[in-house]
Amino acid sequence: MRSGSAGRVARSTDVPEGGTPPGAGAGGVVRTFLRTADGVALDAAYEPGAVARDGSGGGHGDLVFVIAHGFTGDLDRPHVRRVARVLARYGAVVTFSFRGHGASGGRSTVGDREVLDLAAAVAWARGFGHARVATVGFSMGGSVVLRHAALHGGPMDAAPGEGRADTRTDAVVSVSAPARWYYRGTAPMRRLHWLVTRPEGRLLGRYGLRTRIHHRDWDPVPLPPFRAASRIAPVPLLIVHGDRDGYFPLDHPRMLAAAAGDHGELWLEPGMGHAENAAADELLHRIARWTLAQAG
Repeated sequence: MRSGSAGRVARSTDVPEGGTPPGAGAGGVVRTFLRTADGVALDAAYEPGAVARDGSGGGHGDLVFVIAHGFTGDLDRPHVRRVARVLARYGAVVTFSFRGHGASGGRSTVGDREVLDLAAAVAWARGFGHARVATVGFSMGGSVVLRHAALHGGPMDAAPGEGRADTRTDAVVSVSAPARWYYRGTAPMRRLHWLVTRPEGRLLGRYGLRTRIHHRDWDPVPLPPFRAASRIAPVPLLIVHGDRDGYFPLDHPRMLAAAAGDHGELWLEPGMGHAENAAADELLHRIARWTLAQAG
């Protein structure tokens, strides 16, 4: 997919600095469209979470989770909503649909320019006044959270300058992510490459999966996920992968963990398959507690 500079991210004009926007829905839920640095409109939702609403749960009101879904997902898919419901017990939650997915504009670049989408969502999340942001990505989204953290730095960096959005993250969780690009070693990945590279595949994606896929190849090829993992420190990184993942075998998470070194943590989950659908509620609770310990 064709690439460009990750660049500056435009701040959403829908949220005043440090507060809930006017017109928020019941329970403080906000649904709006964000604008990325390259002009793509993203369908996004903010939920204050049980902690912010009534002080219940074991979470922290200063923490917001930003969820990056997998390829062909969107913020309204049942598996994404389930992840959001669990994490909302520990902090606020921002969900959004990547470009080319669901009601968002543009076309999917399958993990390349999606880093701009995540940066816009993180900046929007910070606009609600949360002191800590954790990015949690699944499959394609898992590769995006790695590249975003590598490109946008963390809490040890200098604060953003006047007029610039704060796109930093304070903790990263990457679930079921690839370590390297162009992997075709499993049948599901060979089918995915057909979907992305063939005109008839992109047609199926558009009308069968609600995913509009860009027809151009990457140029230049974006930073590989394992290279990104090596550049995230000192931001805490958790890598989660199932030992029954049908898309990416265990050499992928091990490669990511090796690249992250002592600053990354690896969980290999027995019996788990791939991405959001395979992530049991118990695992999501553990991920939330890890995040609270690292960034909360």
